[in-house]
Amino acid sequence: MTERIGFIGLGLMGAPMAGRLIEAGFPLTVWNRSAEKAAPFAARGAAVAESPAALAAAVDIVMLNLMDAKAVEAVVFGPAGVAEGKGAAILADFGTIPPEATRDFGARLKALNGMDWVDCPVSGGAPGAAAGTLAIMAGGEAAAAERLRPVMAHLSARYTHMGGPGAGQATKLVNQIIAGCTMAVVAEAVAFAERTGVDPALLTGALAGGFADSRPFQIFAPRMAARTYDPPLGATDTMIKDLAEVERAGGALPMVSAALAAMRASSAAGDGERDIAAIVEVWRGGEARAE
Repeated sequence: MTERIGFIGLGLMGAPMAGRLIEAGFPLTVWNRSAEKAAPFAARGAAVAESPAALAAAVDIVMLNLMDAKAVEAVVFGPAGVAEGKGAAILADFGTIPPEATRDFGARLKALNGMDWVDCPVSGGAPGAAAGTLAIMAGGEAAAAERLRPVMAHLSARYTHMGGPGAGQATKLVNQIIAGCTMAVVAEAVAFAERTGVDPALLTGALAGGFADSRPFQIFAPRMAARTYDPPLGATDTMIKDLAEVERAGGALPMVSAALAAMRASSAAGDGERDIAAIVEVWRGGEARAE
């Protein structure tokens, strides 16, 4: 059976993911709060729903890629929301929201229209979304998570069912601890290299394959060295949201707190919606930023 997919949230991550589903041949219906973002998908053959409820009534699987729990709650439980649609069997939420919110939303949706909720946060950024190489960590009932697997194969290099409702979101917070702290350390290292007379553009080649190497280092150090912050691969404000949730849930986490302080300083300087590589300017002392 070819699953009929509904996709809500056609932003930095959602747009390339929805595009890959069209390319894979899935019948796709889309909805976006700003309607102009749906137009390119209509031109590629996707249907455009009038509301989230209409979308949910027309598909087998609803996929969300929204900014935060507030946006998810509004789209699912607000007027003409997904919960009012009858027909879809599963809701897959790719966003990063608190595990307890996931569990609450899932129970509410199941009671209202029988849909299973699978939390499916992703890692890999916009490049991974475009290439279909995301890492997706899923939480929810095993049968629902397994039904999604053939669809996720077109979006990810790795799709892992981590456990019951909220387990995917908890795993994503672990990911964000590692990724967020690594990005802050890379920024500090790039600024240190500059202060000590080392060309930061040479760092990724020099350190490739060693213990200091990582994907965040290879992706973001060159952007930091070149002061290339637009278009963003991932915004600083998004990481702040996720690490703030880690801090709220996890108690004393000094490395997370230090990374958050740098990111909040970057956001306060006006770089919150730019690429997270711009946090290097905190250590540079706010030198001129490239456009």
